[in-house]
Amino acid sequence: MATDRTAVSAARGEVPEAFDEVAHRYDLMVALNPGYHAHLRHSARDLVAGLPQGQTCRILDLGCGSGASTRALVDELDRSGVRAEVLGVDGSAGMLTQSRRKPWPGWVRFELGRAEALEQVCGDAGFEAPDAVFAAYLLRNVTDRDGLLRSLYDLMASGGTVVIQEYSVAGRPVSQAVWTAVCQGVVVPLGWLTSRQTRLYQYLWRSVMDMDSVEDIVQRMVDAGFEEVWTRSVRGWQRGIIHTFHGRRPA
Repeated sequence: MATDRTAVSAARGEVPEAFDEVAHRYDLMVALNPGYHAHLRHSARDLVAGLPQGQTCRILDLGCGSGASTRALVDELDRSGVRAEVLGVDGSAGMLTQSRRKPWPGWVRFELGRAEALEQVCGDAGFEAPDAVFAAYLLRNVTDRDGLLRSLYDLMASGGTVVIQEYSVAGRPVSQAVWTAVCQGVVVPLGWLTSRQTRLYQYLWRSVMDMDSVEDIVQRMVDAGFEEVWTRSVRGWQRGIIHTFHGRRPA
């Protein structure tokens, strides 16, 4: 049986520490999730498709975790032939340790930092005015979502692209039921088997149930100033649960 500490859900402010607890087994956990890496590649492809050819683009991978989203970006950049510098940023030191242990090209690096202090993190890293931002499974973990989107808008270069991948089931009873069944019947038990911790995965379930609707996320992006905002859902059983959001800062 899990202890009281591992049985409860993490609070939003404890998310980096909860990721630290499972970092050493997190890659195994996501490998057991059908479609996880394919969904990241599809979203990364959307981002890379909007990048200019013939110049070195700066891409911020915000909430990079153990590097799965970074790998998706690198693979798509290699496939498309677009030159880039990639900065992965995450608030969990444990997850960044896992990222840095993997082989990367010389134009990829990682920095520890919270999304709420994005301007300082990028300034300290010498990574101002990125041409694109990729944020996978981050937005729901931030309390001030409008503030984050505004800071992304202010940080990005003119004409820059933002691609957000996120869970949302609000207003979709079938999606809510499927998500609850999968989390409580599969995700949480697997979390316990792989890491002897469950509070991150209980938080995952609750944070998705509490997340904004797709329509609200789109409106937040528009209110932050982004144009060409569109969204689509993934295929398979997670259709209506995982969504990609695209926006552009006006040139």
